[in-house]
Amino acid sequence: MDIDYNLLMQKAKEASKKSYSPFSKFAVGASVLASDGKIYSGCNIENSSFGMTICAERCAIFKAVSEGEKEILAVAIYSPNEDDCYPCGACRQVMYEFQGQSEIQIITEKDGKNIIRAMSDFLPYGFKIGAGV
Repeated sequence: MDIDYNLLMQKAKEASKKSYSPFSKFAVGASVLASDGKIYSGCNIENSSFGMTICAERCAIFKAVSEGEKEILAVAIYSPNEDDCYPCGACRQVMYEFQGQSEIQIITEKDGKNIIRAMSDFLPYGFKIGAGV
């Protein structure tokens, strides 16, 4: 399947505008491309009980999974606060869990240009129950 990286980044930018980040003031949006071609978006949502906060990437992935998706092909991440905004460790592990036969492509933006990296660039030795069995 061809991946429209520009469309995914556009959706991530739109999602970042919905961020609820009153504590960090660090808005993030993400969009994910599922194996059936559908795009799901999410934003970071903070809470005064910080452990209840969710990152944009996990928000988008969990929306996809809650709709029956089990295989993510690509994830775009955008923050108006930081160029080339990377996923945190928890999000990297969740992405690893839901990548299928091909590596997830992670799209960030630097200096207005899309940067595309493979999942293994971010988490070379992810953990998955039954992996390799």
